[in-house]
Amino acid sequence: MKNLSKYIFAAMLTLGTVTSCSDFLDDSPQGVVDQDKAFKLPDDMVNSAYAMLGDCWFSYPFNLFPYGDITSDDCLKGGSGPNDTGYHAMDIWTTLTSTTPGEMDELWYRLYCAVSRCNRALLSLERNGESKLGAETTRQRVAEVKFLRGHFYYKLLTVFRKIPWIDERVEDDGTQESVRNDQYTYEELFGKIISDFKAAYDVLPVKEPGQDGRANKVAAAAYLAKCYLNLAWGNGYEAGTGVDHINTNYMDSVVIYTDEVVNSDYGYLEDYGDIFLPEYKNSKESVFAVQCSDYEDDHTTYGRANWSVMLNGCWGMWSCGWDFHKPSQNLVNAFKTKDGLPMFDNYNDSVDYPINGQPTAQKWDPRLFHTVGMPSFPYKYEKEYTQTMANSRDATDYGYYTSLKEVPQRSKGETFNDSWQAFATNDYVIRYTDVMLMRAEALIELGRLSEARVIINDIRRRAANSVNKHIEYAADQCQIAEYPVSPYFDNKENARKCLRWERRLEMAMENGRFFDLRRWGVASQTLNAYFASEQNSTYSFFDHNGNVMEGAPVSYDENGNVTSAREQHYGQYYRDAHFTAGKNEFFPIPYNQLFYIPGLYTQNQNYD
Repeated sequence: MKNLSKYIFAAMLTLGTVTSCSDFLDDSPQGVVDQDKAFKLPDDMVNSAYAMLGDCWFSYPFNLFPYGDITSDDCLKGGSGPNDTGYHAMDIWTTLTSTTPGEMDELWYRLYCAVSRCNRALLSLERNGESKLGAETTRQRVAEVKFLRGHFYYKLLTVFRKIPWIDERVEDDGTQESVRNDQYTYEELFGKIISDFKAAYDVLPVKEPGQDGRANKVAAAAYLAKCYLNLAWGNGYEAGTGVDHINTNYMDSVVIYTDEVVNSDYGYLEDYGDIFLPEYKNSKESVFAVQCSDYEDDHTTYGRANWSVMLNGCWGMWSCGWDFHKPSQNLVNAFKTKDGLPMFDNYNDSVDYPINGQPTAQKWDPRLFHTVGMPSFPYKYEKEYTQTMANSRDATDYGYYTSLKEVPQRSKGETFNDSWQAFATNDYVIRYTDVMLMRAEALIELGRLSEARVIINDIRRRAANSVNKHIEYAADQCQIAEYPVSPYFDNKENARKCLRWERRLEMAMENGRFFDLRRWGVASQTLNAYFASEQNSTYSFFDHNGNVMEGAPVSYDENGNVTSAREQHYGQYYRDAHFTAGKNEFFPIPYNQLFYIPGLYTQNQNYD
């Protein structure tokens, strides 16, 4: 049983060194550091807290892709079928309970392990910081650790809502197992997270050379904006969320803190495709990211691999890609353009398939080809690794699209190549364009439509300029234009539609779509409509000239004529899917946490 008392001691394990001994019965354990000794190493304790940023595995990915994408209209679970991992429950919502999937308990546990390391680092700094590090360094380290704690708590609150607030004082008193998860309201918990980020913002410098991955003032400002944006829309449940519940003071705070990012050295990376290549992972686009590396670079056995996306490599393309995180047809359709602008009202009326070298009248936002791997197209820009239909593990359930952003180019290889593969790509927490979209969202709600339009058009202009370097093979299929004032930005309703569309396309498959829908109070409307349409999705085995596509599962008669159906149906399991407003906005508190001390924690509403 994983519980709060166990993670406290576990937090220290990485500080020790395991040694062999001739008679373990006569020797003290060498793999565990004594608490008093550990607390005398405050900088090591801070490093231990930082180390938790990358403590990810497919069953508890801190980037939350199962919680923010699989749950949304952007993505299907993927894998070998519905029973492959517990994430099917997130795909359809109706089977989501406190025990299903079990991965939720693992996420809760690991995130609280991370919180514990932060709390213990703060205690170490409090007791021994100034004597070991000096006053100014101690002050900065405290700020960094509070940033980290805010980061981990933000994820806990985002997913589970009713969470116990355990800080360094609780840690010091040893009273973790008496702290209830309903002690504070949703707004009060956000207030505590904001306090941590504000403590970081007030003290930390801007990013300095050689400090990639360390907390800094601008990253704290970005996170503050993110917190206030969530609060500005309401309490998270649809009955208390949406345009009728907007808090303009919180929206003002979003603008104030994004000012800090705008006036920094961070900015748009010139080519959209470069953002998701390892060689650009600490570019000016990266406001804060979990740092990953290759073993050849850091001279370790495995490197600091990105294990959070280990399931998402393309089937048959990587040595062991498991084909999770599959873009939906609905998402692909959303990239359609007419005269370069989105097809807001009829994008999903028909199914179209971009086929390499065979452009039709239908044009597409260029970001489609950076985001979605499709049969007949080079996989991640590399023509020698052109994707086929054989690169889908279970097309009957999940279709033929693959995710591109979180994996490197195939020629770069895996960081760790064994029974599992992992990559050296950084895990973005907040990137610059994300911040600018948050700013545009707040500006719209404050009535500053023209300023929001400038931001959104800047982003679209960058997308338009992303064709020649990486996706020249799709140039004839791309068309994107900037928004004119009328009718797109002549009122809030139209401007919101533009902003939300832009956010979906720009940030697609980056683990946040469901949280956007929840913030806007439209999750049930959007997702239930998606379930109704996606269960009827089809994929054609023929290109626009009527030729069978490479890798298509077709058969022929003795005369060479195709005898199989011309379309593949998938997503039919969505007939069992339904999102329930007033319940599914948040995930249930895992049963193991409720059971450990009966009565200590209460369940989120309507999961009892």
